[in-house]
Amino acid sequence: MSSCSLTGGFLNLLKKWFGPFTKEEFKKYLFLGIILAVIIATYWTMRPLKDAIFGSIVGTGSWLAIAKIVSMFVLFPIVAIYGKMVDRFPRNHMFYFLGLIYGILMIFWGIIFAMPGIGLANTVASPLRIVGWLWYVFVESFGSLVVALFWAFTTDISDPKSAKYGFPLILLVAQLGGVFGPYLSRLPKIFGTTTAPLVAGLSVLIFLMVGLVALFMKIMPKDQLQGYKGASKKEEKSNKEEAGFLDGLKFLFSHKYLMGIFGVLAIFEVIATFLDFNFKTLAIETFSSDVTRTIYLSQFASMVNLVAFFCLLFGVNNIQRWLGVRFTLALMPFIIGAAVVMFMWYPEINVLFWLVVGAKAINYALNGPTVKQLYIPTSEDAKYKSQAWIETFGSRGAKGAASGINGMKDIFGSSYFILTVYISFGLLATWFFVALYLGRQYNNALKDNSVVC
Repeated sequence: MSSCSLTGGFLNLLKKWFGPFTKEEFKKYLFLGIILAVIIATYWTMRPLKDAIFGSIVGTGSWLAIAKIVSMFVLFPIVAIYGKMVDRFPRNHMFYFLGLIYGILMIFWGIIFAMPGIGLANTVASPLRIVGWLWYVFVESFGSLVVALFWAFTTDISDPKSAKYGFPLILLVAQLGGVFGPYLSRLPKIFGTTTAPLVAGLSVLIFLMVGLVALFMKIMPKDQLQGYKGASKKEEKSNKEEAGFLDGLKFLFSHKYLMGIFGVLAIFEVIATFLDFNFKTLAIETFSSDVTRTIYLSQFASMVNLVAFFCLLFGVNNIQRWLGVRFTLALMPFIIGAAVVMFMWYPEINVLFWLVVGAKAINYALNGPTVKQLYIPTSEDAKYKSQAWIETFGSRGAKGAASGINGMKDIFGSSYFILTVYISFGLLATWFFVALYLGRQYNNALKDNSVVC
């Protein structure tokens, strides 16, 4: 059997399961999936390193909750600078710039953690060790800016029809990075070192991301770099206006549609942070060294992405393709609500492991690609500027707010548990109605071939 017939048969299978790909669309979304896989592999390796190294240098318990709050405030000027840069540089050049900056800084962090006095060899944890706080913010900024830039770029070159089946394919491929990337965390144990060499080694993945984006821009036909046509007039107007330092934030607060996306993302993160805090606190207390903590949390990270991968592989995206964006958005509060109920009944580490895995995996596989499609009928300001603020403060800000409650666990005592459950149920009800609103606005925009904002 020829390679052409094999390729054609595989493409036909994808068409039946995901949607009616053309050959060029398949090539585009597969390539974007590979780029995101490298980003996810890097970030999901950094995430357990973030918590494990912070726990070893600064400490555990309430310090972990406070770190989320601190990172939110530090990220404010960083995202503002990012928004300003988006106006000055082509989108693909932003990938090159951020990639080089983060790649070089990863090498720098590896050197810092290898130093005997201020690095991981110093096993006396203290909140006065500023290195741990800076490291935490650094990882949070990577997750905010690079992932937001990828999806802004992707929605900018996608139309609503192809996005329905293209975005799940991107995430299907990307989850492989999240599954296998965190296993790099086993290398320090294998070679008998601290995690410092691994931190420096992650720069290779970041530089690989830069190279893949450059290759994508070189080989992709121009017609595959075109997006939703209804946004053209507003984008032309936006480009003529002088950019301000906080344009993206102002644009976010001036449009209910964007505030709705912010709310959906933030509500999920608040509830997930309640679950995640209880799980990671127990995990850090159970495992004493940064290496063993990193391995356990890496297993958790891999499992999240593995479950998300199988959800996508077995066609969970067809819920959105067959029943629509509005139904899918409104379904998610009920799924997460079921996880909260289980948390009420069984607040134990092994149960929390699977609850957080399941909640995050379904969010990545089903809710994630659906929410990203909401940006398609929007202007460039919404895609590139406001989305960065939403990703940072809808996600990190929500985590910071929830962490503020988590940080007062000792003050609340036995009331902490029931308080977080009641807050979660109230937010879930709000989420449902916001989801209905977003789905209606999205459908109306596509029907009228217009932009929402």
